[in-house]
Amino acid sequence: MSNIVEATQEKGAKNHNKYRRDKPWDNPDIDHWSVSPWDETTGDNLPGGRLLEESSFATLFPKYREKYLREVWPLITRSLDKVKIACELNLVEGSMTVRTTRKTSDPYVILKARDLIKLLARSIPAPQALKILNDEYNCEIIKIGGLVRNKERFVKRRQRLIGPDGATLKALELLTQCYILVQGNTVSVMGTHKGIKQTRMVVLECMNNIHPVYNIKRLMIMRELEKDPKLQNESWERFLPTFKKKNVQRRKPHQLVEESKKASESAAAAGGKPAVKKKKSYTPFPPAQQPSKIDLQLESGEYFLSERQRKAKKLAEKQQASMEKTNEKRRAREREFIHPSLLKDADEGDVVEKSGERKMNEEANDDAGADMERLVGKFAKKKRKASEEKSGDDDEDVLGLKDTKKKRKKDKKRKD
Repeated sequence: MSNIVEATQEKGAKNHNKYRRDKPWDNPDIDHWSVSPWDETTGDNLPGGRLLEESSFATLFPKYREKYLREVWPLITRSLDKVKIACELNLVEGSMTVRTTRKTSDPYVILKARDLIKLLARSIPAPQALKILNDEYNCEIIKIGGLVRNKERFVKRRQRLIGPDGATLKALELLTQCYILVQGNTVSVMGTHKGIKQTRMVVLECMNNIHPVYNIKRLMIMRELEKDPKLQNESWERFLPTFKKKNVQRRKPHQLVEESKKASESAAAAGGKPAVKKKKSYTPFPPAQQPSKIDLQLESGEYFLSERQRKAKKLAEKQQASMEKTNEKRRAREREFIHPSLLKDADEGDVVEKSGERKMNEEANDDAGADMERLVGKFAKKKRKASEEKSGDDDEDVLGLKDTKKKRKKDKKRKD
């Protein structure tokens, strides 16, 4: 490192390393990325022997986790006692609290305990969550709830991250050497810093509609390239696949296709060319501003009316529109009974009115004729019935059965 400070050859150039001296940590033998555990036997002690202030963290947990936390809380308490951290489970408020004590010597262990209660609240099993107390493990809770607005789309993409029978999630765990749990609107990750970073990238891209299989394939290639010592100082971009989105033109709906076909066929039958949209001439000025709702009310005078008058006006307009629609439908029905030649020769409105009047007159005549036939038939039926009854009475008199019938009727009435 002594060679770092070198005098510049050029005259007048500034030397920014003039006062640089070798530092004790500027040593290639030191691994700056290694995390050494807190060990009081090797001289890791706090100034004064203890922490000056008490630190505490609390987190809420859902109702469905209460039963499980009550079962495993003795295990959590024993594990935190070993690192001299106090813990509390409040079932009334639904919260977990961890705090330092006078015996706490490791200043960073309270942050590990905070991560522990966060993981327990996110449905991670207690044996797995307790691994966070080791210095080799780190964790992150990735929030994915607000990344997709549509609820159905969000559920589909979250399921895509898990995969069929959890296969995609298992492959991601093997490649990143992390424990991953998808729960509700969050993804909990436990592992190394590198693995957590890779997992976060895959999760966020999955929520942005990039399938996790693409990133898994990329991670697999990177894993193989790490084994080759020749490629350690080279760029891997030439080996890694690039998945770009392609703006493929979507097929038009069937209805639009049919309409365009009909329009082109009708144009061809008429002997003309199909209509082509004309491009608008370019103007550097923006279009005129459209009038607002208040401007339209001021123009029509509706702005100065009372609320009652406005409602009455709207109701009148609605009734007027309804009447027009009714008349239009009536004219369309009457149009079916008009001969095509009449439609071509005369004006449509007059023909419709005349045909309507003619139709009404014909219907009235038909109704009158039908009524007369109905009356004649009714009287003929009554006359026929009367004659049949008279002939029946005469026959009964001849056979002597008429009196016996009357006697039977009288007997029935007496019995009743």
